[in-house]
Amino acid sequence: MPDRSPTSRREPAIAQASPLGRRYDVGGRGLMLHRSGTGGPAVVFLPGNGMVGLDYVNIHARAARLTTSVLYDRAGTGWSDPAELPRTAADVTAELLDLLRTAGVPAPYLLVGHSLGGAYARHFARLFPGDVAGLLLLDPFHEDMAARAPRQVLDKLERMKDPELPEPTEEQIERSRGLIAPHFAKWPEPVRRPLIEYHLTSWRTGWHEGKNLYDEVSDELRNAPGTPDVPMIVLTALGHDATQAGLWSEELLREINDGKRLLHAELAASVPRGEQRILHDAGHGWLHEERPDAVLQAISDLLDQAGR
Repeated sequence: MPDRSPTSRREPAIAQASPLGRRYDVGGRGLMLHRSGTGGPAVVFLPGNGMVGLDYVNIHARAARLTTSVLYDRAGTGWSDPAELPRTAADVTAELLDLLRTAGVPAPYLLVGHSLGGAYARHFARLFPGDVAGLLLLDPFHEDMAARAPRQVLDKLERMKDPELPEPTEEQIERSRGLIAPHFAKWPEPVRRPLIEYHLTSWRTGWHEGKNLYDEVSDELRNAPGTPDVPMIVLTALGHDATQAGLWSEELLREINDGKRLLHAELAASVPRGEQRILHDAGHGWLHEERPDAVLQAISDLLDQAGR
């Protein structure tokens, strides 16, 4: 179980208003939601660990040409109110359903979950099957990843637990700003600067949000009801990823990717209308930017299958 003591991390609120969307009161917390487009089923993006809704604004704008598209920030992240991190999958998914209902976004939903967001999307579908029209999982986390990981990976993950996270110096922040600014060059002007500043000042959030991923959240996924019979596409990213390449040797990364490919294949085969699509030219962290065409095609295919 994660630490729920008073020393558990509570991420600070973002001082300024979100550059897009508005905040809705859900259970006493203000949660940011931004929507575009019309029609249904609505596409709802569930961000990956350490990411926020506005990281997906470019693919969101393209999805909004097809149907209603929704971005949001989980409590404790982005421009939503603070929350104790980490949180359970049950808390996150119940919060999302309440937010969508409060914001007047009608079900059913096509959930597009990336990485950790993919695990949350699956859990949402299992707990609220009548509210889901389809699932698009972008290189999703799987509860058996640790169980099947090479021994070297498990040893390194164990050593990385509870590291010292010192405050960066102003010089380090400026250097990081120069490194990440080109990445966000394609983002709309009103979004670009606030998003860069968010990632520079809230870089710990992803670490704290994912601390219970391999135990508590994985157990929730294992013990949840079965995934409903809805169309599902799993996009597996096997291309270069700078963060992954910095963590693992080339040989070990090949072994990790082989295991991930097999787990995703099993995940796709777990439902009658499941399909796996391999992306050899996109990495884990930003596959929606590196292959937006593949993501948009998958969204379109799932909308067709859902009978839009």
